[in-house]
Amino acid sequence: MLKPPQRGYWCECWTEDLTEQRGPALMASFDAYSAPQADRWVAVALRTISPALDADASDEVWEWLYEGRIATRRALLRAEPCTVSVTHAKTRITWTIRPVLFLPLAHRQAAGLPPCAYDFKPGPTD
Repeated sequence: MLKPPQRGYWCECWTEDLTEQRGPALMASFDAYSAPQADRWVAVALRTISPALDADASDEVWEWLYEGRIATRRALLRAEPCTVSVTHAKTRITWTIRPVLFLPLAHRQAAGLPPCAYDFKPGPTD
């Protein structure tokens, strides 16, 4: 029996070097199944990095943790996307949270794999 799609949030963390011409780089992603779980992912990351940030960036972090997080949670509960950014030196770190529908994937229980699946031989790792 196929499960119905499940509402949730797709969370990403991007960094961007503001001195280079390159675009942002994806650093991490997370699938959350509730608004509290989504904003908690950002909050934990911000608390973790705050001691390493310059004073202005650290102030931005704590302002979001004490004030902005409430607005973020409310927006998520209204199914609105949210963004939290902090700039430290010449690096911008941005967390995005978007409401999504997670589609169930078909499981492979009692299903045979195609013959090519057995041709793969993992090599040694470094």
